[in-house]
Amino acid sequence: MNKKKLSAIIFLLTVFLYSCVGNNITAIVPIPPDDYFIQEEKIIIDIDRITETKDTQAAGSLPEWLSAFINGGIEEAEKIDDYSDKYVFIGINEGMNLSALKMWADNFSTVQGFTMLSAQRIQKRMIYGASLYPDDEYGAFFETMIKLAYNTIYPDAFKADTYWIKLEADNDLDDTPSHIYNYFVLIIIDKIKMQTVISKMMEEAYSSVTPAASQRGSIIRLRQTFFEGF
Repeated sequence: MNKKKLSAIIFLLTVFLYSCVGNNITAIVPIPPDDYFIQEEKIIIDIDRITETKDTQAAGSLPEWLSAFINGGIEEAEKIDDYSDKYVFIGINEGMNLSALKMWADNFSTVQGFTMLSAQRIQKRMIYGASLYPDDEYGAFFETMIKLAYNTIYPDAFKADTYWIKLEADNDLDDTPSHIYNYFVLIIIDKIKMQTVISKMMEEAYSSVTPAASQRGSIIRLRQTFFEGF
């Protein structure tokens, strides 16, 4: 049984046991397991397994943004001087058919595709800033905000680059592929412009709900610190 399933079972059991204690407990606000707040893991690519790239046969030809991303995630890519006033987003796809992956990258939409990436990042930021489950921490504001995030368009986001690498497969089985391609799409957007869109989104979400007093405090703190670590 994996850790996530075990955590979920323990959580449900805890709620059940507390609900049986008696009438002295009128409300239980569950505290999620520690691993609930773990952010998305950084992509793991073994540079030594790269056998070919978009430009050459060697891994040393990787563009600066991709090298930074592989070594330290989005945070490292955003440290590049050219992106000091930008947010960096990277779409990733993998497979054996390079032509199909190239078609995906060429047709990657900076409207729908970027909206998905930005919404995922907004959701992670809200979860990271919560001490309880986000539905308990923020009430209806959380769901409202996420719905808005998945329906918001950022006209200033643009596709800056695409790149692919070919990796030697990491396995010893005879019936598995000998290689796999990873295709990356780099999208960037001005920080101030994106912050303006998200701030208006939070204002709209906050105006459309009636949170409890404790939730109102959490929402206010979130709005004040949202872009710290975003």
